[in-house]
Amino acid sequence: MKDITIQSNLKALGGVGVPGNLDAKKIGVEEGGASFADTLTESLGKVNDLQKEADKAIEEFATGKTRNIHETMIAVNKADIAFRLTMQVRNKIVEAYQEVMRTQV
Repeated sequence: MKDITIQSNLKALGGVGVPGNLDAKKIGVEEGGASFADTLTESLGKVNDLQKEADKAIEEFATGKTRNIHETMIAVNKADIAFRLTMQVRNKIVEAYQEVMRTQV
């Protein structure tokens, strides 16, 4: 009995697809643009660079190479904000994935 309903559902979905009149330019997709993965990788690299700069600023302040606490704190706060933003983006991606996985076909 289940095979019959699965087969009938598959036949019903046979005509479902992407409409032929959709154009990539009309929906905002650029040809040759960076992929989402490339953009995400680049952003993670920038966050990592900010973390390294903050670590370096802390080390220089702790060893006495610099006495400017303000620049050190600014570097630490920039890294903190970038990391928090990255975590929020990650959370939204996970939520979107979970939502897609919950949808019934």
